[in-house]
Amino acid sequence: MSDGTTVDNKVSTPAPANPDTAGPAKAPRRRLSKLEKSAGRIVLIVVGFVCIYMAIMARLTQFGTAPDQQYDARRSAADQLAAARPDILDRNGRILATDVQVPSLYAEPKKIIDVDEATELLTAQMPELDARDLRAKLASGKGFIWLKREITPEQRNRIYALGLPGIGFINENKRIYPNGPTVSHVLGAVNIDNQGIAGLEKYIDNKRGLSELQALGYASTSDAMKPVQTSIDLRAQAVVRDELIAGMEHFKAKAAGGVIMDVTTGEMISLVSLPDFDPNNPADALDPNRINRINVGTYEMGSTFKALTLAMAIESGRFTTNSMLDARAGSVTIGRWTIRDYHPQRRMLSLPEVFTYSSNIGVIRMALGLGVPAHQAFLRQMGQLDRLVTELPENAAPILPRRWGMLNSATIAFGQGITVAPLQAIMAVGAMMNGGHLMKPTFIKRNEDEALALSKPVLKPHTSDVMRYIMRLNATNGSAKKVDIFGYQVGGKTGTAEKLIGGRYNKNLNFTTFMAVFPFDKPKYLITVLYDEPKGLPETYGYSTAAWNAGVTTGKILERVGPLLGVKPRFMEVPNPVPPLYAPKDQLNQSMAWLAAR
Repeated sequence: MSDGTTVDNKVSTPAPANPDTAGPAKAPRRRLSKLEKSAGRIVLIVVGFVCIYMAIMARLTQFGTAPDQQYDARRSAADQLAAARPDILDRNGRILATDVQVPSLYAEPKKIIDVDEATELLTAQMPELDARDLRAKLASGKGFIWLKREITPEQRNRIYALGLPGIGFINENKRIYPNGPTVSHVLGAVNIDNQGIAGLEKYIDNKRGLSELQALGYASTSDAMKPVQTSIDLRAQAVVRDELIAGMEHFKAKAAGGVIMDVTTGEMISLVSLPDFDPNNPADALDPNRINRINVGTYEMGSTFKALTLAMAIESGRFTTNSMLDARAGSVTIGRWTIRDYHPQRRMLSLPEVFTYSSNIGVIRMALGLGVPAHQAFLRQMGQLDRLVTELPENAAPILPRRWGMLNSATIAFGQGITVAPLQAIMAVGAMMNGGHLMKPTFIKRNEDEALALSKPVLKPHTSDVMRYIMRLNATNGSAKKVDIFGYQVGGKTGTAEKLIGGRYNKNLNFTTFMAVFPFDKPKYLITVLYDEPKGLPETYGYSTAAWNAGVTTGKILERVGPLLGVKPRFMEVPNPVPPLYAPKDQLNQSMAWLAAR
């Protein structure tokens, strides 16, 4: 340089590479700044959180759209059971029993967060729940438990507002009986699971297989869901119950019962037994005093059984309306026993007079004249010696003598020494009135053709004609006068049986029965009223026999139900002609000669 300064311009150069190892030249790596590193981490964290929240949202959506399988299965089963019972209707289509939906409270203990809080809140809304028992249930860790079946909508709304996890509701089927106790013994009842436990409710389950379908959780078939139309007329049923309640109170009876039967079809138009119960509260039916006395109770039917003895005598061909029976002594002795008439006439009695005077001696002579085997055979043919089975599952077998001898036939002839369900005796009297066809009583509506196809001929039409004549004669001239309602042409029979207490008959405790059929010339309906231990009143002159209580009530029922059942009163008296005589000529001549001598 010109200024004398020396500058070192030598530039260092890299050493030549080894030709054996030399390769392409690499660019030097740039180191990331701290800011750039932080931004990448933030993006990674955000993406992670988004994924987590999306998974949570997907799971929540799944929970919301697909409830717990156990709950869903129970809800499905409950919905199916809600339609599992058919309606029950009366013969005119009025509802006697139907279903409604009611909520039931359940818990899933596994999902309950705070057992103490849930217990406190639930018992505050439902004080009837036992707090200790409830806490034990909620802490059990089970998947499902019932807390209370069939709660009210108001309770459901209050508990729902609490927002407790693990507490829920299932709509269940509840059987409702709109008429309360009016038809209780016919309908029966259901249990908490809506399964029939008595009466027609149990019959429906057995007949249609509803109980098996319910147990399996299946819906019923369309056939099983068809309404069941009964033979009961709700209007007539209400009348019978109303009059029996009044009569039971008036005569201070222990119990009462009433029946209306269509003798042309065997249909039960009405059946009432008091005391009864409300099927909406089926626990009341457990009271043994509330049994169905018409087909579960068995009783000595008293003089109503004399109608059977007369029918047997006429059917045999050995007796006619002109046959004479010796009742001059006023009593008859068999072995060491003496049997007397209640109102002895102390003279010869014609066969109709035996009935109108309710002569024990007269019917004894008929029964013993035909013999013990013939008597047994006839009663069996009339359905009195075997258990009567109807649609109602509840029934009772008759109580028969262990050894049936002459004394037994003698007492059974006038209604003592054998106990039967009243419905059995009613069935037999119905056969006497309808031309001789024994029809098993039914609580399901049917027509005459169906009834005749199922009936059993047990009497000649002539026997039925004679019995109608005698029943009418008893209403005009005999012990059934109190039921001879003008315009309805009634025939009837009283029955009073002393109750057997401690092996002895108590004259102060009676079981009274009254049977009335109308109209007698073409019988359609048979009304039966019974009282257990009615009391004598001043107006009855202290008597507690059937004519003074059961007869009075029967007349009141007939006046009210006649128009309801379509039986129009006839204000012209219908003659009661004596049926033609079918008897051996010599017996007929003797009877006619005796009548001429009178």
